[in-house]
Amino acid sequence: MIDQVASAFENKDYRTAANLLKQLLKDSPENPQVQLYLGKLHEVSGKHKKAEKVYRQLLRDSTNNKIINSARHGLQRLEKIQEQQRQNKIAQAKSNPENQESAVLILEPIANELKKSAAQKLASIIGIDAYTARLSLPSRGWRLYRSGANGELKFYGEQLLDSGIPCFWTTLAQVNKIEIFQVHYFKDFGSNVTVVCENQD
Repeated sequence: MIDQVASAFENKDYRTAANLLKQLLKDSPENPQVQLYLGKLHEVSGKHKKAEKVYRQLLRDSTNNKIINSARHGLQRLEKIQEQQRQNKIAQAKSNPENQESAVLILEPIANELKKSAAQKLASIIGIDAYTARLSLPSRGWRLYRSGANGELKFYGEQLLDSGIPCFWTTLAQVNKIEIFQVHYFKDFGSNVTVVCENQD
């Protein structure tokens, strides 16, 4: 029956492949070849997270070199698809003239115990390695992470916020609107602090 599944995939007859796999999964769910084709079926169906999970499981559990190589190729295909989707979304975000303005993306501090998982999420979103991502996450104070077009930084910022990584982005025009005062001295009155300063006038 595996040969029939392979033939169905070659002919791009995914409905037949799905029906055959359903039966194979009942009969021999642990068979690595069955799992490999299940991953491929998820991949062509657009269920990339499920496909990635199956491929990674095969890499962990399988000892067959052919299966391992096929799982690696599957993961590489998924990475290319993910990168292409990211580039398309960035291009779409930048296509709006309002999103062409120069901007900055600021990362806010994150607790040390949350850094490991946050670094993996940051690495996945930005497309860098986890070690570099971990070094980029601040423990205290804000960190200027990236400058570029507002649309691109908004795209990254929204994904970071959805992943639980505190950040914000703003245009340089908005930064330049911030009113700045020259501080002369501080007055301390118990719990209240008064700052004596002047503006440009």
